Amino acid sequence: MEKVHVLTCILKAEDTATILGGQSPASVINSGKYVPVTAKTQKDNLRCLDDAIRTALCGQIRTVVVVGPEGSGKTTALHKLVADWAKGECLQNFSYVFNFQFREMGSSAGELCLETLIQQGHHQIPPESMCLVAEKPDGVLFVFDGLDEYKHSLDPSVHTLTSDLNQPASMSCLLASLLDGALLKGAAFLVATRPTDNVKFLKGTQLEMLGFQKQQRQVYFNNFFTDHAAANKAFLHMERTLGFYDFCAAPKFCWTVCSIYKWLIDSDTKLPETLSQLFVHLLVHLIQTLSLSKACSRGLVLALGRMASHCVHNQHSSCSKHAIDSFGFQQNLTTVDSFLRVQGEEEFSFHSQLIQEFVLAVAFFLDVSTYDDVEKMLDNHKGGAKLLDFFMSGLSEPAQYRLLEDLLGMFSSDQIKGFKSWFKSSSEKTLREYNKSEHYRCFHLLHQAQNESLVKEILTPPAHPCVLHENLSLQDCVALNYVITCLGKRETLSVSRTTVLRETMEVLAPSVSLLHTVILSNCSIYKESVPLLASAVSLGVTRELDLSHSNLGDEKLQILCAGLGKTELHRLNLSVCELTAACCGDLASVLTSETSQLRILKMMFNQIGDQGFTKLCEAMHSPNCKLEELEIPNCDLTAASMEAFAGSLCSGESKLRRIDFKDNMIDDSGVQALCKALRQPLCKLQSLGLFGSGLTGACCSDLKEVFMSEHCSLTELDLSLNDLGQEGALLLCQGLKRPSCPIEILRLTRCELTPAVFKDLGSVLKNGTCQIKSLHLDINSVGDKGVKYLWDAVAHPSCLLEELNVEMTELTDACVEDLCAALRDNNTLKLLELRNNCLTDAAVPAIVQVMKEKVSMEELK
Repeated sequence: MEKVHVLTCILKAEDTATILGGQSPASVINSGKYVPVTAKTQKDNLRCLDDAIRTALCGQIRTVVVVGPEGSGKTTALHKLVADWAKGECLQNFSYVFNFQFREMGSSAGELCLETLIQQGHHQIPPESMCLVAEKPDGVLFVFDGLDEYKHSLDPSVHTLTSDLNQPASMSCLLASLLDGALLKGAAFLVATRPTDNVKFLKGTQLEMLGFQKQQRQVYFNNFFTDHAAANKAFLHMERTLGFYDFCAAPKFCWTVCSIYKWLIDSDTKLPETLSQLFVHLLVHLIQTLSLSKACSRGLVLALGRMASHCVHNQHSSCSKHAIDSFGFQQNLTTVDSFLRVQGEEEFSFHSQLIQEFVLAVAFFLDVSTYDDVEKMLDNHKGGAKLLDFFMSGLSEPAQYRLLEDLLGMFSSDQIKGFKSWFKSSSEKTLREYNKSEHYRCFHLLHQAQNESLVKEILTPPAHPCVLHENLSLQDCVALNYVITCLGKRETLSVSRTTVLRETMEVLAPSVSLLHTVILSNCSIYKESVPLLASAVSLGVTRELDLSHSNLGDEKLQILCAGLGKTELHRLNLSVCELTAACCGDLASVLTSETSQLRILKMMFNQIGDQGFTKLCEAMHSPNCKLEELEIPNCDLTAASMEAFAGSLCSGESKLRRIDFKDNMIDDSGVQALCKALRQPLCKLQSLGLFGSGLTGACCSDLKEVFMSEHCSLTELDLSLNDLGQEGALLLCQGLKRPSCPIEILRLTRCELTPAVFKDLGSVLKNGTCQIKSLHLDINSVGDKGVKYLWDAVAHPSCLLEELNVEMTELTDACVEDLCAALRDNNTLKLLELRNNCLTDAAVPAIVQVMKEKVSMEELK
């Protein structure tokens, strides 16, 4: 077979380009503007499709299956590969390449042998060459395009496979024998298809077509437009308004967009902001090109709408000539080429599902007699329609449908009112519920409508409670951003489990600047998105930023800190962000900036260690530092950094009022250093958390001295999960007895306390000067005898307790009489925690009854 003949056949331009149908493969190749597409391998690696195919077929792989959606460039890629082989540029390990279209093979009747099949495929191959094909099958490549258009099964188990090149067989048997390797064993195969059941019968490697990535789209636009400025304008506009849709990766869709953009740019018309607007301009252009009367144009669109309804409802990709006649095309059959792909003489289909759904939406507003109810319309087509409600939402707005009314006549006012009524009622119902995907769908429809007043009408606060947005796609972010920018300044945006790319933040940045609280927890944050986030926060009104449980890391935090500048940020949550000591210098720079407003910093579960914490302590010496609360649990701190912290507390500049050291091994020596500072007049610390900090009773003498100091400002102390024991706790009680001791909240959960300690605590609560309002003594095994001292205190008129936690203290039914008596005499207690004690059904009703009688009691657990 002559390569020259193959090249001539493959580059022969048969089809003319249309806006919806795109360019023919030959036109693309001949123009020298072919742009390779991207594919994903079975190992999820992204590769240039051409390179992936060549690599596979030059190695040991004998079958390559390329799977991709309509318009993704499969046919053009295959033609380019065959053309390059014919030019001697690739795949020269093959002596023969046979190119077939499954569509043409599907109509073949009767039986035929392999040689006849090859000859029918217009391959001019002399008999002697067929002998070489049979002798050296490993030098033969079969290229099959359009497997999804072949309606017969290629399951080898349902055919009697043949291995004889000269044995006639049915087309499906012949193909099954070839692809299974029974016939011409050793030959290679390249098959392109949309997703179809027959793929599972093909062996070998599979490549998933991803189409154009962003850089490839930019090359395509530069090739399409002769003017570089126009190309850049068109490309940037598409990326902003459409680039988040999957189908933007399809070369055919890019051709359609470029064609419409060029027409609009040449006529100095504003480019469309939404998918609906794009298709309005597309339909206007197609109708104007046909130069039909208004009545004929309306009739054509109504006929297209009936065909679209038939295809979507029945989930058929094409219609027969007989069906076409029944839709009312008789007057306009010569004009359908602009909208439909004609396969042979008997089969018609839309160039894309998008235009199919769009004309169906247009027909809904033109024909009240056929489409009388919105919900019924959507239900009848929900199986095969993806964007029908998108287009209906866009077309319900005057700014979009009036362009079409000039060409097609009036849209039905009843249909428009019906759609708006349905949209408002269904949206209000959706937003009262918590189905996140339905929420996003509502936002998408609002985005297509482009009606700010409609957004404000539907998204009133009662109809739209705060919900967590998670697993957002870029498309979801676009719709969400549109809604928020329409509403103006809002309180909170919470996004989780979302990949935050540069493109994501480019889309969400306007929203971020309008929000007081921005939560991006459990997100995968990419480095390129961080400067945009910092800029949005700096330029806006954001007071709280939560990046907890993300993969932020030191490098990205450094970028964030450098970009914050002047900001209203008061709260920053960096918990579980994979940070180390290296980040603390950057945080210190933010804290000491003249413009810093940061007051609350959360850093839990980051391995910053003593070195990192010391840098933060140094920042607290600065008069610019406004930090009031620091949460730093589980950060690998030890006693070694407590001297530095104590120094910052006594510096006279520290504004810190609350710190939580939970689950850091501060130990007794670290507390000793802290207590020296807590007794100083310049120290204003009010809350100290030492939960699980490796303390013993040895630290309690130092804490007692703090309680006894006239300069003590502590109102809250958490010593839970430390082995203080009886001796240490009794020392604390001595300090708590000081008349002016300011402690109001005391947590001693699981501190190895004894009844003697409970007795002293009861005495403290009754002394008339004690300020304790919240007392946590859970997980201390003192039993009824020990807790009785507390019931006596609760009954005393001097007791100010509002919260008491005695969970897991081994209470039994025997305590209930004293407990109920105490509750009746008390007027301050609001919350009582009794869980995980040995109280039975016999005792609990009495407690519940007292609870009902006491107006002051709010919660019983």
